Amino acid sequence: MFENVGWGEILVLVLAGLFILGPERLPEAAAWLGKTIRQVRNFATGARDQLRGELGPEFDQLRKPFEDLRQPLQELRGLRNFDPRRAAVRSLFDDDPADYKPNGYTPPPPLPPMTPPPPRSLAPGERPPIDPDAT
Repeated sequence: MFENVGWGEILVLVLAGLFILGPERLPEAAAWLGKTIRQVRNFATGARDQLRGELGPEFDQLRKPFEDLRQPLQELRGLRNFDPRRAAVRSLFDDDPADYKPNGYTPPPPLPPMTPPPPRSLAPGERPPIDPDAT
């Protein structure tokens, strides 16, 4: 019933109860909550036992579809880091080959690397060029 509740959540609930009810009423509230949960469990167990007694072997046939649903539900609970975008992409494109593009676009081949021309050597007595924008 409380399998998804960790110690952090329990601590937050206790602190909230402490602030809301105060230290003098918190033990009474915790005892009432414990008794109520115990009563609900006893009612559920009694109802299940009564159904099992009245239906006999048919009870197991009635219960089987619910047991078959339990496994997928537990798998869904395990998806805590569910990313909707990744799930949509996976469902749309998982069966496609790796080089498949949905719109048919194929990129052009990469350009060769650009290499500057080799610097030309100056003739004897020639002044080097001056770039007025660089100075």
